[in-house]
This record gives sequence, structure tokens and C-alpha cells, in this order.
Amino acid sequence: MSSIKLLAGTAKACCMSKSAITVTVKLFAAYQEAFRVSELVLEFPNSMPVKAVCDRLIAEHPELSQWRDITRFGINLIFVEPDTLLQDGDEVVLIPPVSGG
Repeated sequence: MSSIKLLAGTAKACCMSKSAITVTVKLFAAYQEAFRVSELVLEFPNSMPVKAVCDRLIAEHPELSQWRDITRFGINLIFVEPDTLLQDGDEVVLIPPVSGG
């Protein structure tokens, strides 16, 4: 019986406008080192800017705060400004400065 309720709730949710979005976050350099994974799947409220991804990661790993102002953002393989709004299903990359040659 509970699975019927779940299915009914899921069907209803898909037909209404979503109040949350899901994004895939690709991690590089310091972000990947802090989280020890190369990718995260996160949920955010609608109408959130891409910089909110960075803010959330820093909230979980405060040592990343040194990269906040110098991280570049990409959505779906395109560099974007920090205030660009996220859409459901976006692939987000956070690119801190890297060294090497």
C-alpha cells in the first residue's frame, strides 16, 4: 500500500512545477581533494545562482573558502557568471586556479 502512495505522489510531483532542482557538480583540484570524489549530485531550490553551489561546498568544507572569490563557474560546458541561474539537470563545474605546465 505504501508503494502505491509513493508512486501516486511521484506521479503528482512530476506533473506540477518542481520546487527543487538537481544538478551534477564536477569537482576539480582543491574541491576534489576536499570531497575525495570527482562528482556530486546536489539538490537546490529553484532560481538559485551557480555561486550557491560554491557556497554550499564551502559550508561543508570551510577550508575551501580561500578559493571562493577566484573560482570560475561552468554550466553545461560553458563558462558563466556567478549569478547565472541553475536549471534542473545542469552539469556544473567549479574551476579553482591550478598550477602546472
